[in-house]
Amino acid sequence: MASSHGSSPVPHSSKGSSDGFYRKGPEPSSRHYRSVCSLPDVCPKEPTGEARGLCDGPSVVADQHRWTIYSSKVNLPAALNDPRLAKRESDFFTKTWGLDFVETEVMPSFYLPNITKEHFTPYLQETAQKEKIHERCKAICPNKDDPDSVSSITHNHEKAREELEQVPKIFMKPDFALNDPVTFNAVLPWSHFSVASGKNRDGASSRLLQEKLSHYLDVVEVCIARQISLRSEAFFHAMSSQHELQDRLQETAHAVSTLRGRMASMERVMCEGPLKALQQTLTRSNCVRLHDKLKLMAAVHQTQPTVQLLLSTSEFVGALELIATTKEVLQQELQGIHSFRHLGSQLCEMERLIDKMMVADFTTYAKSDLNRPFEEDSQVLEKVGQTSAQGWFLASLKNHNNARGKDRLQSLVFGLLRQRKLDFLDIYSDEIIQAAKGIVRQCVLRTVSQIDEIDTDVVMKLPDQMRLMAFCQWFELLQDIFEHFILFLKRIKATLSVVRAVVLEVLDSSQRSRQMAEGRERAGAGGGGGGDQGEEEEPLDGNLRVGSELAYLTHEGLFISDAMNEAEQQQQQQQQQPEVRSTTTQALTQTRRDVCGSDSASATTESSSSREHTSNTTSTLPGVLATGLSSEDVMPSDLELGRVANNVQELLYTASDVSHDRCVKVLITRAKDGSLERLSSAEFVRLSQAVEAFVKDTEELCGRRSVSLRGALQSQANRFVHRFHEERKTKLSLLLDNERWKQAEVPAEFQDLVNSIADGRITLPDRKPSGTEERKPSDYLTVDGQRYAVVGTVLLLIRIFLEYCQCVNDIPSIATDMLTRLSDLLKHFNSRSCQLVLGAGALQVVGLKTITTKNLALVSRCLQLVVHYIPIIRAHFETKLQPKQYSVLRHFDHITKDYNDHIAEISAKLVAIMDSLFEKVLSKYEVKAPMPSACFRNICKQMAKMHEAISDLLPEEQTPMLFLKINASFRMHLKRQLAKLGVINDGGPQHGLVVVDVAFYTENVQVLRSLERLDLNMAAIWEQKR
Repeated sequence: MASSHGSSPVPHSSKGSSDGFYRKGPEPSSRHYRSVCSLPDVCPKEPTGEARGLCDGPSVVADQHRWTIYSSKVNLPAALNDPRLAKRESDFFTKTWGLDFVETEVMPSFYLPNITKEHFTPYLQETAQKEKIHERCKAICPNKDDPDSVSSITHNHEKAREELEQVPKIFMKPDFALNDPVTFNAVLPWSHFSVASGKNRDGASSRLLQEKLSHYLDVVEVCIARQISLRSEAFFHAMSSQHELQDRLQETAHAVSTLRGRMASMERVMCEGPLKALQQTLTRSNCVRLHDKLKLMAAVHQTQPTVQLLLSTSEFVGALELIATTKEVLQQELQGIHSFRHLGSQLCEMERLIDKMMVADFTTYAKSDLNRPFEEDSQVLEKVGQTSAQGWFLASLKNHNNARGKDRLQSLVFGLLRQRKLDFLDIYSDEIIQAAKGIVRQCVLRTVSQIDEIDTDVVMKLPDQMRLMAFCQWFELLQDIFEHFILFLKRIKATLSVVRAVVLEVLDSSQRSRQMAEGRERAGAGGGGGGDQGEEEEPLDGNLRVGSELAYLTHEGLFISDAMNEAEQQQQQQQQQPEVRSTTTQALTQTRRDVCGSDSASATTESSSSREHTSNTTSTLPGVLATGLSSEDVMPSDLELGRVANNVQELLYTASDVSHDRCVKVLITRAKDGSLERLSSAEFVRLSQAVEAFVKDTEELCGRRSVSLRGALQSQANRFVHRFHEERKTKLSLLLDNERWKQAEVPAEFQDLVNSIADGRITLPDRKPSGTEERKPSDYLTVDGQRYAVVGTVLLLIRIFLEYCQCVNDIPSIATDMLTRLSDLLKHFNSRSCQLVLGAGALQVVGLKTITTKNLALVSRCLQLVVHYIPIIRAHFETKLQPKQYSVLRHFDHITKDYNDHIAEISAKLVAIMDSLFEKVLSKYEVKAPMPSACFRNICKQMAKMHEAISDLLPEEQTPMLFLKINASFRMHLKRQLAKLGVINDGGPQHGLVVVDVAFYTENVQVLRSLERLDLNMAAIWEQKR
């Protein structure tokens, strides 16, 4: 094998080849030569991959009495190859297994193929060349296995190393340089050349140093020569290869020279003429392109005056289209032309000027449209309504003017959208606010001018003037404002409808153009176009073919294929240009026709000539565009257009809110002095109905529910309800404080009122004319067949809560507040009547001498009448409330309970009066003649007075129940007195006297009306307690 560069081969003899070389092995310290050792008697444990590193050995404790493979002393190979035996035993097997054991021929395996020499033939042929090289290297290198050669190599290597070690290490450094002072001083020590030593010594030192350096050089040269001698054959091989390479290069150069000569002849004979013809064709094509470019420059040169002409006729869209087309041409076709270097900035400045002009024009249009007289039609495009000839002419003129206004608005909106001035709706919103303020001011001024009572020189502010108006005058003003705002919103809706139609049309056009572009892309990807384009494309195709043939002449790359690919790409782009040009031209023409068509009736000679000039200019520009203008590049995106359409609808909502806000200010201005709170119920109902009608009209017109005006009306309604309630509560308090609690006559109108309630009409009846026959009042109020003895306050209370119900019918929005106030009113009546009668407050307030049983019975009956009407009131309010508001109805349950408790307290008070009488009279009762006794006569007299007082006031079913309670009290006191006197049921004289008195009492009580069948149960007085 060949040695590496780092090895130092030395000659050494070997058994196989004495003249071979052996490669230098690792350092002597790293090689270990081990002497042959005999096998051990016991097999050692073999290493494994486990963590312990050794196989599991026998256990001394568990396996000491069991034989294992580790108990054997000698294995089979060691026994057969024992070097201590002189010869191998021939009877090794027979002495153990017997004489029958003989060696037999082993049969070949059926699973192994028969290997012959031919199987190794491919391998030998493949390795033959490598074997020759190996044999050659063996002749040079010593054999590794020869110990003599190894020792010789080691010896020579150590000798060479000892010689190289004589050379100082400084000469072996890679950065050795004598220009370094430190290195120079180390190599040439000047201490040996001191001046004081003398010239002879200096000469000897110099010669000694020269010899030493020469010796170093010889040692190094010997080592280098030895290395070169080892690689001499490789050097000779490289030199021979170099000569062979030079010969082949000379042959190649000669062949190239011959080929060049032949190609020069071919170029001279076959190529010069055709190439000259192609160059002339290319020159002609360049001249045609230059001519077209000059015509394009002439057309672009006319752009600026054409734009000025278009602006003079307010054709903003046409001017913007022309500017955009010109800018596109400058960027794609005329880029880098020195004469047009300032045209781009001028066009941008003109575009900014057009933006300002459009914004100003739109502002002017918005002001004039929103502030024009309301006597005109609210629509942008008015309808013709006259039938006479003169009227028809005037209507036609107005219709034409409004049509021009509509076209003007469409043109402005389209231009603003094209310039992405999407904030024009904010301008319109500001104008809406200002116009709404002007509407209120004009209405107030017109109304004030018609009222002579208001001196505008003294009262100058509009709010003060409104507050000086009477309610009917102010209400007419408010209705006038409502009517004007309805017309105002109709006008805004018509204008915004035009704006929204333009936005949706642009959005639809953008989507259609995108679909057409996608269709063309799919058609182009699906295959080439047909032959229906006609003869107009033939010159273009010819020019394209010429361009592709000449592509490689002007291409700066290395390969002709790159030039051809670029030519094919240019052909595809140019084939798509005519379609884009035609589409752009049609779009521009159609846009200009739409913009200019509205002014055709009033066009002047100058404007018509300017249009003709513009059409000539703009028709030239689109035909030369490399890529046509796309509406998606100019117009806003679909998302932005959708946002603008939504903003248009939101602007209509804003107009409705602004109108409501101005009306709210009119209401608040009127209500500052509290005049709205002092309105009558009918007047406030008129106001609420007018506001509700206006709100509904605006909701139907704008499609949005505005809450500001309703909220202001609700606030005023709350104040009205508060005043309404306080007035009636105060009135009820005055009536109660002046009530003498005597039975009052019931006028016929109150009876009619009660009858209407029974018929289901929870409203105040209409006032009857004064000429109707007056009917006599009755003593009782008949309700559902029952008679009620009432005081005058209760009659007025019934009318009051009917006023509450009527107010809820007129203003349903205040139902919850009115219910709360009515509950408070009913509670006030209950508590105040209790204070005046049960609490005896009427003695001081009215001056009554005493509170009689008749007063108590009358109050109880009045309370029962109110309790009768509470469920009817509750049912009425329930129809006016939302289901989520039903929880407030619980107030009626609480009121009913309070009234029933009050009635029970009055009943208990009547019983208590008789109870105190029984206790006082029976405490003096003695069982003695004459009979009936005076005590029982007095008791029966008081019972008759009680019955006389309450029998006409309370219904017949309540009187027996009251007297049962009185009788129970009488029995208790009588029983207690008899027990005190010691009278018992023994049939004695005293018992007989008591029986006579009791019979007298029973007879007198049962004689009374409605008490005939009353069970007094007087036998209970003799029952003893167990």
